[in-house]
Amino acid sequence: MSEKIDLFANYSDKVREHFKNPKNRGKMEDADCHAVSKAVCGDVTEIFLKIKDDKIIDVKFQTTGCIMSVATASALTEMVKGKTLDEAIGIQEEDLTKEVGGVPDFKTHCIRNSLKSLRDAIAEYRRK
Repeated sequence: MSEKIDLFANYSDKVREHFKNPKNRGKMEDADCHAVSKAVCGDVTEIFLKIKDDKIIDVKFQTTGCIMSVATASALTEMVKGKTLDEAIGIQEEDLTKEVGGVPDFKTHCIRNSLKSLRDAIAEYRRK
């Protein structure tokens, strides 16, 4: 008889919710900027931003990866909506970790990957 494995055993309720019902998932055709970041594990996260008057008015993401990659990208999009670009860039690993209710040590690269995608997209926008 085989054991039933709980894929969510190491994750908070918030992580589970963002993975099962991701917010702002999808591609944005009319984005003002976007960026793609690849984590050390091979997960890929793409962030799309719509910006007006230095504020993020819409955001979407696409992620190919694990539970934590999807959850952190989803949570990050919710965190940055309505923020100025400087406020969004100011979000730290600890802020996103707290937002998702904690991250196992072996998954902290997912947090960094989501934040890198966001920061790279903002940098692209500012270069224009």
